[in-house]
Amino acid sequence: MIVKNIKLVSTFNLKHLGIIMLSLGISACGNVEEQKAQDIADHIFSNGKVYTLEADNPWAGAVAVKDDRIVFVGSAEDVQNYTGPETQIHDLNGRIMMPGFIDTHAHAISGGAYVNTLSLDTFAGTEDWIKAVGEYAEANEDLPLIFGYGFLASVFGEEGPTKEMLDSVVSDRPVFIMDEGFHSGWANSMAMEKLGITKDTIDPTPGFNFYKRDQDGNPTGWFLEGTASDAMDRLNVFTEKSVTDGTGRVFDIMNEYGVTSVFDAGALDVAGMALAVMKNLDDADEFTVRLVGSVMVASPEHIEGVLDQIDELAKISKTDNYHIRMLKIMDDGTIEGRTAGMFEDYQNDPGNNGATALTQQQITDLVVEAAGRQIDVHVHALGDRTIHETLNAIEAARKAYGDSSSRYTICHVQVITDEAVKRFAELDVIAQSTPLWASYDMGGKPFVSDDQFNRYFRFNSYKQEGVRLTFGSDFPASGAGTLGMSPIFNIEIGHTRQSAGQPDALIQPPIEERLDVASLIRGYTYDAAYQLHMEDEIGSIKVGKKADLIILDKNPLESGPYDIHKIEVDMTMMDGQVVYKK
Repeated sequence: MIVKNIKLVSTFNLKHLGIIMLSLGISACGNVEEQKAQDIADHIFSNGKVYTLEADNPWAGAVAVKDDRIVFVGSAEDVQNYTGPETQIHDLNGRIMMPGFIDTHAHAISGGAYVNTLSLDTFAGTEDWIKAVGEYAEANEDLPLIFGYGFLASVFGEEGPTKEMLDSVVSDRPVFIMDEGFHSGWANSMAMEKLGITKDTIDPTPGFNFYKRDQDGNPTGWFLEGTASDAMDRLNVFTEKSVTDGTGRVFDIMNEYGVTSVFDAGALDVAGMALAVMKNLDDADEFTVRLVGSVMVASPEHIEGVLDQIDELAKISKTDNYHIRMLKIMDDGTIEGRTAGMFEDYQNDPGNNGATALTQQQITDLVVEAAGRQIDVHVHALGDRTIHETLNAIEAARKAYGDSSSRYTICHVQVITDEAVKRFAELDVIAQSTPLWASYDMGGKPFVSDDQFNRYFRFNSYKQEGVRLTFGSDFPASGAGTLGMSPIFNIEIGHTRQSAGQPDALIQPPIEERLDVASLIRGYTYDAAYQLHMEDEIGSIKVGKKADLIILDKNPLESGPYDIHKIEVDMTMMDGQVVYKK
């Protein structure tokens, strides 16, 4: 009986075991098929070089993309496992693929306001600019206001441009032109009359936000800093539709140059309509650049309530394509406007060493409070004194809130001391700038000492100290029109410190501050993602990250130094979607 019972039990178990095994087999097969379907890519790129920017795996042979993510980085052989009947196969044909470029300081929304207006050639001269204004006015007889940008203020010397210069070509309508850095404006007499600017008009901040005057105290037509922004606002230069259309065009141009993400460093004159503009583009499915936005402080009057405003915007603006969540502080001006805060006086201008928008105490209090709220901070500082004061504020924030997640970036950083370079490293501060500005500064040289001129844009010094470097265009204030948005164009100039494609051009000293191409690329990708607090999502080619990818027709790491600017973007992919193809 015992034996029979055992036999019966064994038979029963074997029968059921077979059923169970068959069931498991079917289930396993189903899981395999399901897993295989999940692994099928939408896009496969192979037969070229993939520069991943990942230290442990810098080069690969192929990439696979599914939906908005990278699902494979490896060899051309292994990527075949991700191929399905609907997979689009892209032959790199020996070309190079890299992460999408990230512009770490631009004014994309503000740029949308300008991109369709009169754009002057920054490298032309006074007569050329005046002629261009006249020709534009003649070609646009129906425009009630002639508006544009691009002149270089330093070309006019210490007195700056005058209303009479513009009156000579346009006297029947207001004319207002912003300079290439968007720190000053140039008006004709009719614009002055419309604005009500007279001898009795008070300068908002003497020495910083002010109207240039002649020896009798009469405004000459040159508006410095905030007075220029105020003039544009009161002249009703922009509309929501024109800015939306223009911003869409800016995104298209960025895509053409391989840019897939941007930090918007303030919408400036159109800040009030920025959120509506972004929503318009998002609703129209035209948001082809990932955007992180900011709220700007440019004077003490802007401080109260600004961090509350950022907290609120961070809640209501977060979408898949854009998010307003940073504090931008505009703390000084420019060298050519002699408004950047310096340790020594400007040449031939005794008593003027520039200015800062905020006092040391004001910027310190603001940055410390931002750290307490875990808000990232981005500060405009060109002059060595302004940089010093900004570092003081960040040092205070580090001491007050050592565990804060806030990240700190000082942008533009034109004139830098040895001490400041070391403090960037010690305080873990990101140095951000625009490489094309590192070509020889003929316009600004007369205003600074030889010592200051030899402390311009010290990119390599930052690298040697281990400071994170990031790069961007500052469009529309790049000084090179829409070409200023091209990272490739900027990379060549950051590498040579000369005008693009001109080996015989003057070299911006010091020559040892030339930066290697790999570091420049990193500043537009890997470290740029860190600045945006998005290094887990973008900035390198890695499984799980967003599929923000570009294909270049030539490898900048292997190109001649004066041929880099000729490299073209063949394709740009953002979020797994091809947004530009040559």
